[in-house]
Amino acid sequence: MNRGIYIVANDRVLDQSIALLNSLRLHDPDTPIVLIPYDENYHQVVAALARHQVQLFPDLNLLERCSQRLHQIFGDRFFDKPNKLRKQACWLGPFDEFLYIDTDIVVFEKIIDVLHNFDRYDFLCADYQHRSGIQNIFSPIVQQQRIFSPTELQDVFNSGFWAAKKYLLPETDLYALCAECAAHPEYFDFSGKVSDQPILNYLVLKQISRRLNLAHQDEPIPGNWAGSPHFISKNYQLFDPQTGRSLQFLHWAGIKIQPGCPYWEIWKHYRYLNEAIDEAALHEKYSAHPTSQTSPVQRMLRKLGQLINK
Repeated sequence: MNRGIYIVANDRVLDQSIALLNSLRLHDPDTPIVLIPYDENYHQVVAALARHQVQLFPDLNLLERCSQRLHQIFGDRFFDKPNKLRKQACWLGPFDEFLYIDTDIVVFEKIIDVLHNFDRYDFLCADYQHRSGIQNIFSPIVQQQRIFSPTELQDVFNSGFWAAKKYLLPETDLYALCAECAAHPEYFDFSGKVSDQPILNYLVLKQISRRLNLAHQDEPIPGNWAGSPHFISKNYQLFDPQTGRSLQFLHWAGIKIQPGCPYWEIWKHYRYLNEAIDEAALHEKYSAHPTSQTSPVQRMLRKLGQLINK
């Protein structure tokens, strides 16, 4: 089967994209990688990632058609811009089997190997999103109206890292399922500002029955959220003492990547892998975002770390 990795990026996330690709290619020089442009401002990031053999999505007309059709379906009730659902183009791209990765991630192994699970499953994720219940995905109405069973709702997932088989959601089905979503805005919880995550969860739970979350296996996978303060760093790898295993990847979901953020040294290492780091220039780059102006998430993490270390 034709396998590869998709990312969605524009020039605004240039540094994040470089860090991700440096980590990917460190462990895997060969797997094809395709960039889905988030908007028309993508030329810098495409040029920067060319040395990692990253290709631009091959049919920009298809991408634009998909974006405009989805925006037409949802209207401004859901999304103020048609590109908010650009990662849905993964279902329409060149790979028969694919892994999607957000740019605020770095990986610590040959991550495409997780697709070996596709001999028994059609969809894959690797996170503990389900521990928060349906928060940031669905409203309680989906439980009250039994839109999904309790067992199905245990399969909710974070939309920043997932894998699937292309043929399971053809373009006509994609639009039809999105029309179902648009007809029922009361099903969804967008309070976490993760606009694509509720919709993607609905599509997968409705369309794909053979799902695997690696966190549901008998042998638990390590966590991967950068908001977890207990990971141990060694040689720019991370170890989870709660599971006794090394992390597969680290995801800064909801956390601004800047000096002072959790695991900043890890991210900085991969961003400047095989490059000389100009600390003065780096400080100047982030001077517009003083580390004292921490986000609510980072303040919560700092307080949690203080409690743990008492």
